[in-house]
Amino acid sequence: MEQKQYEYLVDNPNVKVLPIMLTLIIGAFFAILNETLLNIALVTLMDEFTITLPTVQWMATGFMLVMAVVIPVSALLLQWFTIRQLFIGTMTVFTIGTIIAASAPTFAILLTGRLFQAVGTGLLMPIIFNVFLLIYPPERRGKIMGLIGLVIMFAPAIGPTLSGVIVHYLGWRYLFILVIPFSLFSIAFGYKYLVNVSEVTKPKIDYVSLVFSTIGFGSLVYGFSSVGESANGFASPIVLLFIGTGVIGIALFAMRQLKLQEPVMDLRVFRYPMFTHAVLMFLIIIMAMFASEIILPIYMQGPLALTAATAGLILLPGSILNGIMSPFMGHLFDKYGPRVLMIPSSIVLCATMFMMSRLTIDTPIWIVVVSYILLMLTVSAIMMPAETNGLNQLPKRLYPHGTAVMSTLQPVAGAIGVSVFISIMNARQLKFLDQSATPTDPTTVNLALVAGVELVYFIAFAMSIVSVILSFTVYRAKPIEDVTESKV
Repeated sequence: MEQKQYEYLVDNPNVKVLPIMLTLIIGAFFAILNETLLNIALVTLMDEFTITLPTVQWMATGFMLVMAVVIPVSALLLQWFTIRQLFIGTMTVFTIGTIIAASAPTFAILLTGRLFQAVGTGLLMPIIFNVFLLIYPPERRGKIMGLIGLVIMFAPAIGPTLSGVIVHYLGWRYLFILVIPFSLFSIAFGYKYLVNVSEVTKPKIDYVSLVFSTIGFGSLVYGFSSVGESANGFASPIVLLFIGTGVIGIALFAMRQLKLQEPVMDLRVFRYPMFTHAVLMFLIIIMAMFASEIILPIYMQGPLALTAATAGLILLPGSILNGIMSPFMGHLFDKYGPRVLMIPSSIVLCATMFMMSRLTIDTPIWIVVVSYILLMLTVSAIMMPAETNGLNQLPKRLYPHGTAVMSTLQPVAGAIGVSVFISIMNARQLKFLDQSATPTDPTTVNLALVAGVELVYFIAFAMSIVSVILSFTVYRAKPIEDVTESKV
């Protein structure tokens, strides 16, 4: 029965699939592009508003914080509003935030606009995943999810480069001004072509769960994001307080969801083995990516003495190839299943992480370029296919919850990954300097940094071994009827 529903949606002449896809992808591209568009402009904003680095970093920290708070609620919103209402509302909030930021006379107002943008960006990805799950049958989802992967990876890849050009020639306000017409076009396009493809059930809202979710995910992301701002790192009482509060809040949230008839985020999705498998693979890949996207530029601008612009250009080919290859990997997933992709890709990932754990102060640039390209190609072959395979096993009623869980992992894993890897690198660096006879010598400082980078990648290598093991246990998932639904 469920398979026929998919076929009716994709083949029904009343459901115009191409306009729906274009509407969602255009909105997603500019929302996700906005995540990295400000990275290059932070120094400019410091000068413009006469603020410090910790203050301006709230443009990134606040963005992740808001996303971590709103994404868990997306499952509830997807059951309370039509897709058309949600998309138009989400893009409207994003556009309002963009207009506020573009015209901001003070940093406080600029940050307010940025947080409005975060609400739109955070809700958009669960909407997109949910719509494509409802429109396409499992055997055709890989290629479609690959297109989403192209958007997810290509937009952040060109963000810093595009930002540098815009800030240099037009000024930082145009980072927002140029996005406004595309956002308005997306809203108008969605108003005309987007139809509802989901069922509005309006489940009971459990406000206690919303409080636990907000405190839990918000505190956890803030705690890990604050590690770098404190001289004591993870030993800081404030950091420990927020991380502890976050863990307790999430634990209370999880326990409450398992007791509710209509949970805000149904954690029963973890009863499905391929979904749990996908979450584990997703976390490993996200951590490997952050080890490279955060640590590698530090390594290149330190021991290799490259400029920030050069470091960015070195990472660009890998990111672009990742985006270009995502639809192709999705097509292979549809045709051959997950094992053909995940087993060789996990092995290549493992070898790449080991190779990067052997970086030295004299490593040639071409090795860095090739290593990052290999990493990003393996990401395209593992991340979206694993996520698609995991979501394929869920019954239709759990789609909003599955997409909410997957989407929540991104900002949470991002905040944890950045702080943990940076802390590990700094700790190893300080230990190396403490044991050195010439700790202030520039060469010694560079060697200490390389030692920290090597340790981070060795840990990433150990994590990638787990991905190899997991890849041998994966199988092509098919939707499973939830026989326990009436009993829960």
